[in-house]
Amino acid sequence: MSFKDILVIVDNTKSCAQRLDVALHVAKEHGAHLTALFVRTVPHVPQFVMSQLGPEVADVQKRYAKEAATAARAVFDAKTRNCGVNTEWRETSGVLIDQCLLHAKYSDLVIAGQTDAKDDSTAEGQADLLDHLVLEAGRPVLLVPFAGQFTAVGQRVLVAWNGTREAARALNDALPMLKKADNVHVIAVNPRGGNGRDGHGEVPSADIALHLARHGVKAEANAVDSDGMSAGEALVARAAKENIDLIVMGAYGRSRLRELVLGGATRHMLRNMTVPVLMSH
Repeated sequence: MSFKDILVIVDNTKSCAQRLDVALHVAKEHGAHLTALFVRTVPHVPQFVMSQLGPEVADVQKRYAKEAATAARAVFDAKTRNCGVNTEWRETSGVLIDQCLLHAKYSDLVIAGQTDAKDDSTAEGQADLLDHLVLEAGRPVLLVPFAGQFTAVGQRVLVAWNGTREAARALNDALPMLKKADNVHVIAVNPRGGNGRDGHGEVPSADIALHLARHGVKAEANAVDSDGMSAGEALVARAAKENIDLIVMGAYGRSRLRELVLGGATRHMLRNMTVPVLMSH
């Protein structure tokens, strides 16, 4: 597998310019075509409000959506001018989640941004977009934090390994990046031993490191004790310690509802990521 067709979801949030920088960097590294998708969303207005205020509401909504698209296109044009990457601007209208899922299926990698609850430019549906992309797109999703500058992505990689289907999927999806990385750290947090379905074998992470070696990826495998932290907290701490610029992990090893209620590594990472994270389900 290789990344030859990358989709980046653009919007009017403050962090979009940095997301485009990351997308252009990844596209250049892999010789990929980069498509920027902007969805003109129309906020839902109850019918009784429409009946009282008339067509003026719809006109204002359309004008706002057009202005938002124009502003996003200006940022895209400025970033991609003489960038050395084959790029495309794609603009569509509709429900944000539905349109992003539709276009995501025709790409090798989707790049999206972490939601900033304090950014009033966030479009309707954006708060739930990442969950739907990770669970339903059938493609790896590279999530870019809303805070921080990321000049390099994929040079020093942390792979979160727990022996599950989701972790195996994420690792396989990330192979194009792992093969180009300078350093790859495979980390098992509080691993269970044994050879059961989600077991780690006799030496945790050793088997997956050997598998990576057969793909030409030199990986350092470690098992760590979380010292009372959650798995998500341990991964964030380890990433900071090792100066990691990309985390690779499986998403939602248990149901999304259980993670919402009980918490989990995926939920923690979506809220607290400090570097880009490649997730697969």
